[in-house]
Amino acid sequence: MKKIIFLFAVTLFFASCGGNSSAPATDETATEATAEEGGEEATADEADANIAEVTIKGDDAMKYDLSEIKVKEGQTVHLTLVHSGKAPVAAMGHNWVLMKPGTDVEKFATAAINAKDNDYIPADMAADVIAHTKTIGGGETTDVEFTAPAKGTYDFLCSFPGHHATMKGKFIVE
Repeated sequence: MKKIIFLFAVTLFFASCGGNSSAPATDETATEATAEEGGEEATADEADANIAEVTIKGDDAMKYDLSEIKVKEGQTVHLTLVHSGKAPVAAMGHNWVLMKPGTDVEKFATAAINAKDNDYIPADMAADVIAHTKTIGGGETTDVEFTAPAKGTYDFLCSFPGHHATMKGKFIVE
């Protein structure tokens, strides 16, 4: 944490003095750049091994900008979902749902159609969910914080009706 604060202070110093230098890139900077550039993979921030900061964006074309997210077992995951589109929640809502292993994703997505009032999380299948965000519309942001589960590969998806076919990915816990 002290390293990040120091790098931030150095960057501010050079920026305020009109210098062209910048602080060296950290793993956090590289992770943010990957997500901002539409990369396919995000990794946890190495500067603080106990917290994984993840940002995933969904758009009006029903796509996430990440198809794979990597974290460490037991880390606190702070996931931010950004709806980068313009369509309202009723027409193009997005959420982020992390499923337990062995969950029938198709069955879950079909049941989610009737769970609008519960952020498209079917009450009778809530036990199959590790974590989820609320459903948001264009220009909105939401987040969720949870502890990364045991090592393995988990499915994540948007459970808004019809979105799971293209808005999905793998959550890899190392």
